[in-house]
Amino acid sequence: MDLRRRLPPSSAPARARRHAKPAPSNQVQASDALPLPIRHTNLLFSALFAASLVFLMRRWREKVRLSAPLHVVDLTEITAIVGLVASLIYLISFFGITFVQSIVSSNDEEDDFILSPAPTPAPAPAPKVCSLLSSTDCAEKLPEVTADDEEIIASVVAGKTPSYVLESKLGDCRRAAGIRREALRRTTGRTMEGLPLDGFDYGSILGQCCELPVGYVQLPVGIAGPLLLDGRQYYVPMATTEGCLVASTNRGCKAIVESGGAASVVLRDGMTRAPALRLPSARRAAELKAYMEEPNNFETISLVFNKSSRFARLQDVRCALAGRNVYMRFRCSTGDAMGMNMVSKGVQNVLDFLQRDFPDMDVISISGNFCADKKAAAVNWIEGRGKSVVCEAIIKEEVVKKVLKTNVPALVELNMIKNLAGSAVAGALGGFNAHASNIVSAVFIATGQDPAQNVESSHCITMMEATNDGKDLHVSVTMPSIEVGTVGGGTQLASQAACLDLLGVKGASMESPGGNARLLATIVAGAVLAGELSLLSALAAGQLVKSHMKYNRSSKDLSKPVP
Repeated sequence: MDLRRRLPPSSAPARARRHAKPAPSNQVQASDALPLPIRHTNLLFSALFAASLVFLMRRWREKVRLSAPLHVVDLTEITAIVGLVASLIYLISFFGITFVQSIVSSNDEEDDFILSPAPTPAPAPAPKVCSLLSSTDCAEKLPEVTADDEEIIASVVAGKTPSYVLESKLGDCRRAAGIRREALRRTTGRTMEGLPLDGFDYGSILGQCCELPVGYVQLPVGIAGPLLLDGRQYYVPMATTEGCLVASTNRGCKAIVESGGAASVVLRDGMTRAPALRLPSARRAAELKAYMEEPNNFETISLVFNKSSRFARLQDVRCALAGRNVYMRFRCSTGDAMGMNMVSKGVQNVLDFLQRDFPDMDVISISGNFCADKKAAAVNWIEGRGKSVVCEAIIKEEVVKKVLKTNVPALVELNMIKNLAGSAVAGALGGFNAHASNIVSAVFIATGQDPAQNVESSHCITMMEATNDGKDLHVSVTMPSIEVGTVGGGTQLASQAACLDLLGVKGASMESPGGNARLLATIVAGAVLAGELSLLSALAAGQLVKSHMKYNRSSKDLSKPVP
């Protein structure tokens, strides 16, 4: 009677098939000690180990008290010793030391142990490569489902085991993702072919980046540059699936370099959080507003706020009323982190402090949308959020003609009619630009930023005017709310960290707290400047459709079936 299902011989690992002696179909495992499910077997041997140990300790303590010889044992003690040794061997072989498997196994060539198999003298085969650059015929082959995993998968499909506990239950993030994926396949009937599973460190996202993973999405990363900004050259990584975007931004970078480079300035640096509070009356709400905006109280509030972090430093608090509701907009510096969690902790400290003087204050939400996070809002456009940056350059007349294939008067007129007047007609909020969000999104994804914050980070007004007696072009982008960080969140993932390292802003700045995050914000603005230059030039020269037809259309024959 074998309650654990065995894999057929054909599903054995490929390395076993290379042995001269064929592997037997029924292999002995530590978990085969009893014809019971694994969890029952583990529980039984754990109980046997504990009971035998307690029994022997009590008997030997009694012998010591009576001065009886310890080496003289009766049948019950022999039984307890055998039970202790047997359960100890089982538990060690099951949970920790793979070489003990050879004691209970009659076959030391093929090992189907629940943990990783012991290394064999045979050299490991070269890993099979299947990347975006390989042909579509190279599909990822998922590993065979083991007998032990089969039981867990069935439990997940049946709803007995929640999918979200797999990582903590198994202690293996990769295995948990594979089991979750197989359970999803059986539930939906969809194989998710093309979504890779292997080749990713799932432990790196546990508890901070993504929950319930079943794979990862591959995105190509292109490089635009060099971008000459503030006297330094940067090669800007852009993760995108939009054809022409990297090439267009790269052309803008070339125009900037050949004109002597761009310059940038960070006007403001502060992340915001605005809780929503309710008081019994509008008068009482006004009293709280007056208390928070009283200059003499700011030092006390700052001390309470700043206790949350060694980098968080409160800059100001602005309040708004809606009836008896109060919205407090806290702004603080956050070092090299984007800072949402940091400022939220500081706000919570202040709210706890205010409860003593305003016990009738009801905290509705730590975020009341006056922040405003991941939403287009006038308060961000006017007051700024994150890093407020201006980037400018003077593009020489010959560069406009040679590289951008247009002329200065055409660019100035186009920017006025399209970016300024056209956006005003549309009632745009922070959208007085050609395609700032294109560049911001691509750089954000490549460098591990929060893609959803592209909403306010793409607020931008592009200005163009003739200069130097009308010969050259002065172009600038003003972006009041670029929300970036170089530590925390997705920045610690290997691919994203590599892109940050390419820009020289990986991790925290050792010289000046927040220096790397501010530099990244200026690079984003510089890349937007390059993208705006190139796209507007293509529009002015009537080249947009032609370029997209050349670079943004697949040459692959989609009529042929995929094997």
